Amino acid sequence: MSGANQRPEAARGSLPGNIFLVGLMGAGKSSVGKLLARRLGKTFYDCDHEIERATGVKVAVIFEIEGEAGFRAREAKILAELVGHRDIVLATGGGAVVSAINRKLLADNGIVVYLRASPADLWHRTRHDKRRPLLRTTDPQRKLQQLFDERDPLYREVADIVIDTGNQSLGSLTHRLEDQLFRHQAGEGRHQGAPMRAG
Repeated sequence: MSGANQRPEAARGSLPGNIFLVGLMGAGKSSVGKLLARRLGKTFYDCDHEIERATGVKVAVIFEIEGEAGFRAREAKILAELVGHRDIVLATGGGAVVSAINRKLLADNGIVVYLRASPADLWHRTRHDKRRPLLRTTDPQRKLQQLFDERDPLYREVADIVIDTGNQSLGSLTHRLEDQLFRHQAGEGRHQGAPMRAG
């Protein structure tokens, strides 16, 4: 499986291992992941894009033909392959954490970062995006709130680091995350207590 980007030259510092980004749609996983991978000299993957590459169709089409259950089965298979890579930054799908098996795969194979955004911010970022199957509903704002209520505890459960994204720029957010990752590497992370949190 080849990543979306070729591995760039290593950036300053060294942060071995995999970094997995979790969070709801619109949280910025792909945008942050691409920039973070460049800064850390890692290869970037997007789980949804890898599913599309493997099937030859868009995620929305898979949802239409196979339903959410069919999509989740494909997602679990691709995720199990991706976590076996080394030195990657992976943007996971928003619903990947619903599966306990997926959560264990992520927790056991890298540092998990939860990009947390409020339902209001998520709605603002996704309201014009017609590619989100789960938002094809009469009340997408309410759907986002429902997904947040259901998944926020699961993201927190699996996360080593929680970053509140807010309204900051992509560069600022990625810089803060990079700092948190190096602090985690230095021994200030979840394995000595609760997940690290950057407000």
